[in-house]
Amino acid sequence: MLKFAVFLKPYKKETILGPLFKLIEAILEILLPTMVALMINHGVGKGDTHYVWQMGLLMLLMTILGFGSSLVCQFYAARASQGFGTTLRNTMFKHISSFSYADLDKFGTPSLINRITNDVNQLQTAVAMLIRLVIRAPFICIGAIIMSMILDFRLALVLLAATPILALILYVVITKASPLYRLYQKKLDKIALVLSENLTGVRVIRAFAKRGAERVKFNAASDDLTQTAIRVGRISALLSPATLLVVNGAIIAILWIGGIHIQYGSLTQGEIIAFINYITQILLALIVVTNLIILFTKAATSAARIQEVLDTQASISDTAATSTPIDREGTSEHGAVPAISFDHVSFGYNTTGQLAISDVVVNIYPGETVGIIGGTGSGKSTFVNLIPRFYDAVEGRVQVDGIDVRQYKLEQLRQKIGIVPQKALLFTGTIADNIRWGHEHATDEEVAQAAAIAQADEFISNLPEKFDAPITRGGLNLSGGQKQRLTIARAIVGNPQILILDDSSSALDFGTDAALRKSLRENSTSMTVLLVSQRVSSVQHADKIIVFDEGRIVGIGTHEQLMSSSDVYQEINHSQLSTQEVDQ
Repeated sequence: MLKFAVFLKPYKKETILGPLFKLIEAILEILLPTMVALMINHGVGKGDTHYVWQMGLLMLLMTILGFGSSLVCQFYAARASQGFGTTLRNTMFKHISSFSYADLDKFGTPSLINRITNDVNQLQTAVAMLIRLVIRAPFICIGAIIMSMILDFRLALVLLAATPILALILYVVITKASPLYRLYQKKLDKIALVLSENLTGVRVIRAFAKRGAERVKFNAASDDLTQTAIRVGRISALLSPATLLVVNGAIIAILWIGGIHIQYGSLTQGEIIAFINYITQILLALIVVTNLIILFTKAATSAARIQEVLDTQASISDTAATSTPIDREGTSEHGAVPAISFDHVSFGYNTTGQLAISDVVVNIYPGETVGIIGGTGSGKSTFVNLIPRFYDAVEGRVQVDGIDVRQYKLEQLRQKIGIVPQKALLFTGTIADNIRWGHEHATDEEVAQAAAIAQADEFISNLPEKFDAPITRGGLNLSGGQKQRLTIARAIVGNPQILILDDSSSALDFGTDAALRKSLRENSTSMTVLLVSQRVSSVQHADKIIVFDEGRIVGIGTHEQLMSSSDVYQEINHSQLSTQEVDQ
């Protein structure tokens, strides 16, 4: 947990002054029982009313001063802990944003959400308690023991004898509870995963009438979490009563021994009352300490989970990037540097598993429209995901404009590329806001032109607010085809050199799909366009078509060339088109 001290650097004043004011309060609190003893012995015992009033006013002043010191400490603790949590959360978000797809797959979205919210909250609370109580509670314990030793050393030996027993109780509880807290956090991740799947896939669940099965699944995960929480609670619950038992046993012994001392005149009534007050202070401080131990045990578990994220170096980094733009002017069509080049590229999502694509060799030249087709799981999406460097090739190299993608600054590389993913995802805001994701400084005319090319202007013009029409979370207030057309507009508004459409017209009817392809051809003569699709009709008019099968390229050519040379392409055609259409 000490590694996170760096996040408290901006709050040095709060972390120093907060405990200092709490220490002032603790000192005043420790002095009060002695003041009570003096009042009883010299005021009440001797009938000196003036002395009683004098000591009473002094005690009231000390109480007010202690209360004020406590408030100041609370203010500094809140300011430091909230600032610490905000800084840590921002750092985690920035770090997670640098992760590649593979890094995100490693942790999983629900776990990362839990770590950046629940785990950070645990550390934030620990920081607040650190400033407020970590100095106060031990100081009260030690100070009260010292003051009690000053009053009567023999009675204080009873407290010292109880210390090893208390230490043993704390050790047993901590060693038993820590592994269970780690297990609890993992099961919390699991229930977050189940909940995320249920909320995201609620339409599918209802469509297949699986609400009952999913309810059973969620209940099982919830019960599992509950059982672990109960086990942790049982162990943690032993701490306070065990501490109370030992301390109250010590109080009984002190009262018994103190009574004997009073009987023999070696201890006054005021001193025994002060001694009992000190014992009570120690007891309350120990209860606080036990709660702090439970809290810091949880925080240590959360700190380890957060540190695991922060220690994970992004598998895709641009620290060694040295790319510079190249000039294509004066090159012939076939003498040009390829816009995209795959040189014996292989890639697998699991380094010990099967390769998703294997030994891919292909060159795609500037201005070409290239169709990419193949069966489900043939490697089409993997192929295009390697171009913007969402993943890094296991073998071979991917080049854009003659430069290895690993030598590009990621921002520079991705500014060249407009990509429309398989799943159309929009963000909360307006239609114009979502289109401007592709180019934040795009003018209204550029936004409208992109929408027109993407065939989105038809439905936008029918909306009362036009481009200012609101988009709800994820675009839930739009149809699948409308979302796809907006994501296409978002990709082309920045006029990228390379446009990747990853099965982005699956929700469009054939007429809209054809109009979209025609519009792209007319408005993107200098743009390299990759059309990933399972529809033959979407790719058959491309300049060339790349056919994938089981992770390998099994054919490259035009529609006519592949119909005579590629069995896989012929099979795809026959499965989608009628005999007459195939012949034509």
